[in-house]
Amino acid sequence: MPLLRLVENFLRETGMPRTRFGRLSAGDPRLVDDLRRGREPRKALRNRIEHFMNINREEQA
Repeated sequence: MPLLRLVENFLRETGMPRTRFGRLSAGDPRLVDDLRRGREPRKALRNRIEHFMNINREEQA
């Protein structure tokens, strides 16, 4: 599944603002906006973002 779709689903599920998500997951408050514009992060950053989403989902469950 494309990373942007995963991120958008996470944002809807959690209600987290996009800038906060970017800052916490990657240290970049513009991350979501950049993904929406077509940015494709490298594998290491993608793994970091996915790990952040997985950890936060577990904490909310």
